[in-house]
Amino acid sequence: MPTPNPDALQFLLSRRSRPAKTLSVPTPTRDELMPILTAAARSPDHGKLEPWRFIVLERAALRRLGEVAGARGQSLGRNEADIAKGRQQFDDGQLAVAVIEVQTPSEKIPPIEQTYSAGAVCLALLNAALASGWGANWLSGWPAHDRGFAETALGLATHERVAGFIHIGTETASPPERPRPDLAQITQWVSE
Repeated sequence: MPTPNPDALQFLLSRRSRPAKTLSVPTPTRDELMPILTAAARSPDHGKLEPWRFIVLERAALRRLGEVAGARGQSLGRNEADIAKGRQQFDDGQLAVAVIEVQTPSEKIPPIEQTYSAGAVCLALLNAALASGWGANWLSGWPAHDRGFAETALGLATHERVAGFIHIGTETASPPERPRPDLAQITQWVSE
C-alpha cells in the first residue's frame, strides 16, 4: 500500500498562482529562496542532464530588464501597448527567478524531453514558493521568447532560452478562484 501525504495532495488540489502585479515586498531572502530552488531542482530530468539553470533577478536587475525590454520593443517596431505589456513584469517585479532551458546534446534524450523538464522546473519552483507561503506567478511574454532580449538582458548562449520568469513576493490581494477543467471532457479511460 502507498503511504499517502494528504497535506501535499490538499495543497496541490487547492494551489493557486497569485497575479504578479499583486506581489510586493518583502520577498524571500537568499537563504529563504534556497530551499525553493532546491525543491525545483528535484524535477524529473530524464538522463540527468540538468537541462536548466536559474538566474535570480533582484529589484535593480528587474528594472534593468524593463529598460532593455522597452528598447528592444522599440527596435522591433512593436506598438506602445505591446512594449508596455512586455516591460510590466520587470517594472513591477520585486524578485523573479528566470528558469533557463539549457539544451544539452544527447543521443538518448531528445530536445523536447529537455524542454519538458525545464517546464517541470518552472511548475515545481512556482509550487515550492507557494508552499513556502509566498505569492508566486509564472510569466513569459514576448521578451522571454525574443532572442535579442535573451542575449542582451540575460546573456544567454545560443543553446539556451527562457522557460519562464517565476515572480515571488508577498501577496497583497487574494485572487478569485477561476474555472478549472472539466475532467469528464479531458479524461479517457482505457481498460483493454
